[in-house]
Amino acid sequence: MNNVRLNLRLDNRLGIKRVAMEEAENNHDQMVKKLDDYYTMMKRQILQYQSCPLGLFPTIGSKDNQSRAANVRDSIYCAVAAWSLSQAYRRIDDDKGKTHELGQIAVKCMRGILFCWIRQADKVEKFKSNQNPDFALHSIFDIITGDPIYADDDYEHLQIDAVALYLIFLIQMVSSGCQLIFTTDEVNFVQNLVFYVERAYRTPDYGMWERGSKYNNGSTEIHASSIGMAKAALEAVNGNNVYGEQGAAWSVIYVDIDAHNRNRTIFETILPRESNSKNTDASLLPTICWPAFAIHEEPVKRQAVNKVIRKLKGNYGIKRFFRDGYKTELEDKNRKYYRPAEIKNFDGIESEWPIFYLFIMIDCIFHGDKEGAEKYQKLLKPLLVESPDGLLIPQYYYVPADKIELEKSKPGSQKRLASPVGSTDGIFMWGQAVYLISQLLSDGLLNVNELDPVRRYLPALERPKFSARYSKFQGTPPDLIIQIVLIAESTRLQQLLATYGIQTQTPHQIEPIQIWSPKELTKAYEYLGVNKKLGLTGRPSRPFGVLSTSKIYRACSKTILCYPLLFELSDFYLAQDISLVMDDCKNDLAFLSKRWKLSGRPTWCMVIRENSISKLQRGHNFGEFLDLLSQFKKGSVDGIRVSLGRLQSFISSACIEHLDFLHTLIDPGIFTKFEEKAVGSNFKSLTDIPSLIDIVEDGHVNKKDLLPRSTYDLSQMLRSVSGLTIQSQILEILYEREGPLYRTEGQTVEERLERLVQKAGAHKHWSVVRLCSALLGKLVDSLAPSVTSVLVRGKQITVGVFGHEEEVLDKPVGPNEIKTIIYGKCLPYDIRQAVLQQELILCLGKIIATSSELFDGILKIRIGWFVRAIEVEMEQEQGSAFDIHAISPHHVKEMMLTVLTRNTYEADIRTPFQKRQLDGALNRVPKDFYDRVWEILERTPGGIKVAGYLLPQQPTLSDMTMYELNFSLLVEQMLSKIVDPSYRQIMVEAFMVVSIILERNPELMFQQAVNMDKIIQEAYDEFQRDLNKSEGREKQDDMRCFFNTAPNVKHGTTGYIGKTVMRTLLDGDLRVTMDDMCCVS
Repeated sequence: MNNVRLNLRLDNRLGIKRVAMEEAENNHDQMVKKLDDYYTMMKRQILQYQSCPLGLFPTIGSKDNQSRAANVRDSIYCAVAAWSLSQAYRRIDDDKGKTHELGQIAVKCMRGILFCWIRQADKVEKFKSNQNPDFALHSIFDIITGDPIYADDDYEHLQIDAVALYLIFLIQMVSSGCQLIFTTDEVNFVQNLVFYVERAYRTPDYGMWERGSKYNNGSTEIHASSIGMAKAALEAVNGNNVYGEQGAAWSVIYVDIDAHNRNRTIFETILPRESNSKNTDASLLPTICWPAFAIHEEPVKRQAVNKVIRKLKGNYGIKRFFRDGYKTELEDKNRKYYRPAEIKNFDGIESEWPIFYLFIMIDCIFHGDKEGAEKYQKLLKPLLVESPDGLLIPQYYYVPADKIELEKSKPGSQKRLASPVGSTDGIFMWGQAVYLISQLLSDGLLNVNELDPVRRYLPALERPKFSARYSKFQGTPPDLIIQIVLIAESTRLQQLLATYGIQTQTPHQIEPIQIWSPKELTKAYEYLGVNKKLGLTGRPSRPFGVLSTSKIYRACSKTILCYPLLFELSDFYLAQDISLVMDDCKNDLAFLSKRWKLSGRPTWCMVIRENSISKLQRGHNFGEFLDLLSQFKKGSVDGIRVSLGRLQSFISSACIEHLDFLHTLIDPGIFTKFEEKAVGSNFKSLTDIPSLIDIVEDGHVNKKDLLPRSTYDLSQMLRSVSGLTIQSQILEILYEREGPLYRTEGQTVEERLERLVQKAGAHKHWSVVRLCSALLGKLVDSLAPSVTSVLVRGKQITVGVFGHEEEVLDKPVGPNEIKTIIYGKCLPYDIRQAVLQQELILCLGKIIATSSELFDGILKIRIGWFVRAIEVEMEQEQGSAFDIHAISPHHVKEMMLTVLTRNTYEADIRTPFQKRQLDGALNRVPKDFYDRVWEILERTPGGIKVAGYLLPQQPTLSDMTMYELNFSLLVEQMLSKIVDPSYRQIMVEAFMVVSIILERNPELMFQQAVNMDKIIQEAYDEFQRDLNKSEGREKQDDMRCFFNTAPNVKHGTTGYIGKTVMRTLLDGDLRVTMDDMCCVS
C-alpha cells in the first residue's frame, strides 16, 4: 500500500514538472514568435530606410520619395529602437544572430552621427569659449555623404538637447556591451562634447522644436528641456569609460561638478516653465521622463508633468506648446518666420502629437504604474493608422481648414485628421521608433533595466556603483559632514595660532600631499580632451567652484587638495574686508551642505596667511575669526556638521578623483604647489604686529576746488597732503587729465592708485578704496556667473546710476562685456558705483542661490535702485543723509539682506511712505499683479499709458499669453519709465484698484487709452481738496503727503484712486449686452 502511494506521489510530481516544462517551452516559443514579429516590423518600418554608408535614418521613411535629410535626434531614437530589440533578444539562447545584427545597426548609426560631428570639431572648439549659434554643431546631415545640408545661418542648429541625448545613449549602449568608441581621438572628441553641453544653463538655444521662442522669429531663449537633458547627460557620462569594460584609464570621461550643479539648480528653478515665452511645453516629457530622467524630486516632477497634461493634452495627443502654428492649416508654408501677432491665429487649433502619450506611458512602466500605462495605451490605440507595413503612429493630428472656426468657438469639438507623415505619406521615424520601444516594454519582452542599463530612472543613491576610482553622483546624505583642514602659511603662524588652541598644519607637515590653488587645478584640466589632430585644446580656462575644490585629487603620482577660490589672492578689494571673507566661509560651507551630490565627504581647505592675520589684528576682527574657528572645533557652523582634523586622517573618507588623463604629461613639474613661507622677522605674536598709524584727514576739500589747479600744482600738492580722500581726488583729476601712465615722484598715477587702494583698505576707508578701484577699472571675479544665476531664475538685471539711464542684462554675457556696460553707465555720474554695483551683483547672485524666496514679487532687479533702497534704509535708521560708498562691503551685504527682508517681516513698524519708498526701490509687486494688468489690457482697446509709455492692446494680446514671463517683463519695461520709487509703488496700487473695479463690474471697459498718471494726479487733487477742507492746507505739488497716507483706511489712497477710476470709466461710452439689464449707456 505504501509503495502505491509513493508511486502516485512521484507520478504527480513528475506530472507537475512536465506541465511546468511544457508551459515554459510554450512561453519561450511565444516570446520568440513575438520578438520575431517585432523584428519583422522593425525591418519594415525603420531599418529598411537606414543609409548604407553612415547608418543614419531619414526624418521621414518613404519608399517612393526617399529624403536624404537625417535629423540627429530622429536617428538617435531609431538607433535606440534597434538596440532595444537587441537587448530583448539577449534572453534567447538561439537568436539566430539577431542580437548582434540589431546591436551593430545601432552602433553604425551612433558612429555615423559621430563621423558627421567629428568633421565639425572646429565648431566645438569655438563653441567652448563662445556659445554663438554660428558655432553650433549641425543637427541635420546628408544620410549618404554626412555633409551638412544647411549653412550655419540657414537653419536653427543650436540644440543642446540633441547633443546631450547622444551622450546619454552613448553611455547606455556602451554599458550594455556595445563598442561605439574605437580610438583615443574619438575619446577626446566625446570629452569635448561634454564641454559643449556643460554651459547649457547659460546658453539660449533653439530647443527641441528648432524654433527658439514660441514667436518663431529666429530668436533663441534658455530652455528647461535643454538644461535638463544636459544635466542628465553630465550625470550619465561622469566617471564612465567609453571603451566599456575593456577600457583603459585614459578613456574615462570627466565632468565639472560645479557646472553640473548650476545646470541642476537652474533646471529645478525654471520648472515647471519651459522658457520665458513658453509657460509649459511637451518637450519637458522626454526630459523629466524617459530617456533623460533629469529629475528625481517627485513633487517637482509631478508638478511639471501634470502641468503639461493639464494645459496641453487633447483628444488626439499633446500639443507642443500654446499657439504652436507648426503644420496647422493657417500656417504660411512659404515663410520661415512668423509675423508679429501672427501666433494668435493658431490659438486653440495647435496640432496634437500622439508620440507624447508614449513618453508618459513608458514613464508609467518604469515606475510600475500599470494602470497609467494601460490608460495611455488605450488613448493611443484609436490614433494609430493601419498600413501595409503594420500600425503606424501619425506625426500629429490637425484641424481641417473648414473646421477651424468651429474648433476655436468650442475647443475639442471637431474631428481632427492624421498628418500625411505617419499615415499616407511615409513613416514618422521618431514616433515609430518610440512606439516600438513602448510596445516591447508593454508586452514584457523588454525589461526597464535593459532599456536603462545605467539606471537613470533610479535616484542617484540607488544606482549601482561600477568604479570607486572616479567620483560618482549620489544624493546629499542627511547626515553629511564637511571635513575641514586648516593650513597655516608658516610654522611661525602655526605656533602663534596654537597659543589660542587652534591646531593647524603647514605645507611641509602634510607632505607628500600637496596644496594647490584653484588656478593650478584649472591648468591641469586644460590637458583634458586635448587633440592636435582635431584642433581641440581641452577644457576652457574657467575657474572651478567650491564643489570641485572639495575633492581630493590623485595626479602624476601625487595626492592633491585644492583650497577654494575664496582664498585665492585677488586684486579686487573685497578680500581686504575680513568680515566679508569670514561670512563667505560660512556661505561656502552652507552651499556644500546643500549641493554636495558625490560619494565621499567634501574636504574644505582653509588657507591662513600671515597677511590675513595682520589685517584681522589691525581691524579688530581677530575675536570674530577665533569664534569661527571655535565653531569648527565644536563640529557645527550655523547648524552645519563639520569635522576639523588632520588632512592625512581624512583621505579614507574623502571624495577622491583620479586625473588619469595627465598620464601623458611630459613635465609634471609645470604645476606650482602652495609653498610654506620662510620664517622672517615680521612678528612672533599678535602684540608684535605694528598698529596702524592714524591718518588725519586734511580739511574738507571739494573736487571742484581742485579742478582749476594746474597739473604741476596738483603734483606738488600730492607730496604735502596726508589725507586719503584728498589724495584720491588729486589722483582722480591727474588720471582723467593726463592718463594712468603720468609720472609723479617717480611713480605712475596707476601705481599710486594701486598703493592707495591697499592703504585705504587697511584703514577701512572704503569710499577711497572704491574710487581708486573704479579708476583702475577693477573687475570682481565670478561676476558673469552671478549675473547668470539671477537671469536663469526668470529675473532681469539693470545697471546704471539711480535717476539716470540704465541698461538691461536679459541674457548671459561674458565678464568683459559686463564690465564695459557697468563702467559705461556709471562713469558719467558716479564712477564709484561701477565697483559698488559689482559688489551688489555678486551679493545678489549668492543670496538668490540660497534664499530665492526673498525675491518673490521682484522681476526686474535694478541695481541702481537697490543702491537707493539701501540709502533710504540707512537714512531712516540714522535720520540724516548717508553715503553708501563709505561703508564696508560686508555692511553693504548686510544692508542688502535687511532691505529684502525688513519690509516683508516688519511692515507694521514703518510709515506708509517708508514702505512705499522701499517697495518701489526694490520694484516689488503683489502676487498676481501681472495677471491683473493683462486683464486690464483686455478691457482697454486703446492700451495703457504710464509715464509717456504706451503698452498697446495689440499686438500684445495676440503675441503673448497671460501667464507668459515675457508679458510680465513688458509690464516692467513700462513701469521702469517712472523715476520716483514712491510714485512707482502708488502706480502699482492704482493698477490693483483698476483691476478689482473691472473684475466686479464686467460690463465696464475703457474706450480709449487709460492714462494711469492722470488717474493718480486726479486722485491726488481730490485728496488735497479734502485736506484743505478738513485741515485748511494749501495746495502743494509735492505728493509726499499722499504717499504717506495708508491705502486701505478711511480717506486712504485706495478710496481716492477708486473714485477717479470710476469717473474715468463712466465718462466714456460703456459696453452694453442684452443680459446686462442694468448697464449704463
